[in-house]
Order: sequence, then C-alpha cells, then structure tokens
Amino acid sequence: KVMEKCLKLGAKKIFYISADMSSPSEPEKVVQFAVQKLGSLDYLVLNHIGTNRFQEWTGDVEYTRWLMQVNFLSYVALATAALPTLEKNRGALVVVSSLTGRMPTPFTTSYSATKFALDGFFSSLRHELIMQKRDVSVTLCILGLIDTDSALEYTRGKVHISASPAPEAALAIIRGGATRAREVFYPWWLQQLCCLWTLFPSSGNHVLRTFYNYSSP
Repeated sequence: KVMEKCLKLGAKKIFYISADMSSPSEPEKVVQFAVQKLGSLDYLVLNHIGTNRFQEWTGDVEYTRWLMQVNFLSYVALATAALPTLEKNRGALVVVSSLTGRMPTPFTTSYSATKFALDGFFSSLRHELIMQKRDVSVTLCILGLIDTDSALEYTRGKVHISASPAPEAALAIIRGGATRAREVFYPWWLQQLCCLWTLFPSSGNHVLRTFYNYSSP
C-alpha cells in the first residue's frame, strides 16, 4: 500500500526490504540493501517500535529485553552501519523518540527505558561527531501521543490527553531532519513541559499522574 501511494504521488522507483528488528543481524542487512539500491544515503530516519503494552509493570524481564533490542539496539546498529555513507554525503540521522524518553510516565516502564536509552546514546554520539568534525547531524524527535490506530487502542480509557495528528507529526520529523535541527518537539508545548518537569520534578510528577486513569486491582 505504501509503494502504491508513493507511485501515485510521483515516485519513479520504489525499493523495500522486510526485516525483523528483534534480530541483531537484520539492521546491517537493511543498510546494505539501501546503499546497494540507492548508491548512498543522505538521511536515515529511525522510527520503528516494538509493541508497547501500556500497562503496569508485571515483572516480565524477557519482554523488556526484547523491546530494548527492537527500540534501542537496532537503532544503534542501523546508525552505525549507515554512518560511513552519511558522513560522505554530509547526511543526517533522524531519531524518533518520545516524551517518555524525557519524562518517566505511568504504564510505560519498559518502553520509557528504551526511549531514555535512545536519548542518552544519540545525544552523546552528537557530541562525538562534532568533536571529530564529522559532518553528520543528529536530530532527536520528541513526540507526544499521536493518533495512530495502535496508540489510540493501547491508551483508550487510560489517559486524559488528546492525541495529535500523525501527518503533522511526520511533517515535523521531516522538517527537523532537513533543517538539521538538534531537537524537535511535537506538539511544540512538550518542550515547555519538559523544562517545567526538570525545574520542579515533584510538582511535575504530581500533575502528570492526573492525566492517567489508574484503577486499583
């Protein structure tokens, strides 16, 4: 369906590859395929996630290990494999993260951990690329609740927050990568929320919990 729409919108050629990001060997294959088909890379947009159960912590360590592979380690592997060709083209790394990677939120223990890991790794990598004078930009996109079918399904009845439109979120991500922005917040007020939480964590956490619907067992 994506390929058909791309062709309708005027794309001349379409390439795709199926890959399982829970497999450590798959990310490198994806980058190799892309470079082989396209010749090189100007942008690498990392925006895949494993299923977020959106529930209280149940002690499932194996699920957390799997989610860390999909949401974090595969991002690291993809970026690492793509860096040589991105550097050659003065390219851009665009990493889609979440508010839960800046502020720990209820019902997202494992998911939040993977997003905090993304923030730490790619913010640190940005420093190193600048210090090494390697011209590859790193854009971190911090998104709130987006109105995708899966997000709405998992959060239904559990949060009192309006979801933002997915097309506008996609445009914000593309614009951030194209302008080589350091960070993108969508919706925009998330940046203010993160600043307030940093300054007043106790009050911020209390307010945050009011947006979630918790029913005792």
